[in-house]
Amino acid sequence: MTITVLDTYPAMLEILRAPRADRPALLTAMLTPAAGMYRYFPGEVDLVAMHRMGSGFPLDRDEERCLDALEALRAADAWGRIGRALDDALAVQLAATPSITAPDITVLIVLGDPGDAHFMGPTLGMTANGSVSGYLFLNFWPYQENLARLEASAVHELNHNLRYGPGAVVWNPATVTVGEQVVSEGLADAFARQLYGDELGHTRIGVPHLHDDAVFEKVVSGLGVTGMQNFAAWVHGDATAARFGATPVGLPTGAGYAVGNRLVDAYLAATGRTAAQALLVDSREVIDTALAR
Repeated sequence: MTITVLDTYPAMLEILRAPRADRPALLTAMLTPAAGMYRYFPGEVDLVAMHRMGSGFPLDRDEERCLDALEALRAADAWGRIGRALDDALAVQLAATPSITAPDITVLIVLGDPGDAHFMGPTLGMTANGSVSGYLFLNFWPYQENLARLEASAVHELNHNLRYGPGAVVWNPATVTVGEQVVSEGLADAFARQLYGDELGHTRIGVPHLHDDAVFEKVVSGLGVTGMQNFAAWVHGDATAARFGATPVGLPTGAGYAVGNRLVDAYLAATGRTAAQALLVDSREVIDTALAR
């Protein structure tokens, strides 16, 4: 099993310096090696449109600002640090669960959009996706807090990728519950914290609500909600739900991450397991064990 971190720095540099009319084609070429992350989408996927939807860097403005930010990522050795972190984390995970089948993984690192108010504000300049087996997507704006968490952010997404990998936990978009995603976020954070400590391992958007009992009770009330179309508000919060046209439920940004951490921490404390050992645990077991304490 190999982890390939695509060297997107030269391509992004070329795109941001190219005539605007040439940029979509150059971006498509950069994204094509990771196009498999959209394999469950119906029909042919417009990679440039997906880039925009994912808060990727703009093709028609903010060139100098983006070039400066790109250099900040390069200066921080983002590509090297993420690659080393993923290799180290995979070794830890395989030692804890040697029976899992780890896929080859392609990692796409992209600079974010400084003109996207939701990305730069509520989501704190970071979006990512590790749920599609074989692919990790990491989108950063180089806030210092994000640069400090490059490794932990990547390892969090790796945990998702392995949880939903071949022969592992099945994710059915129609029947999956809010509880599964909330637990998966808690497990991924717990794995990152196992490797990098609480300060770096917690996903930033969840930290303000870790000890908010009202948020905890609200999210717990929705753990049985099914269907991915309902997850944005329960897991990411109302601001993200509004961004993508979903219905708000009265939760702050990152609520599901905070609650997932509390549930998983209670489960790990009750069982004595490490986060790595709990990679494939059934979310219902985590929830029942945690709420029984």
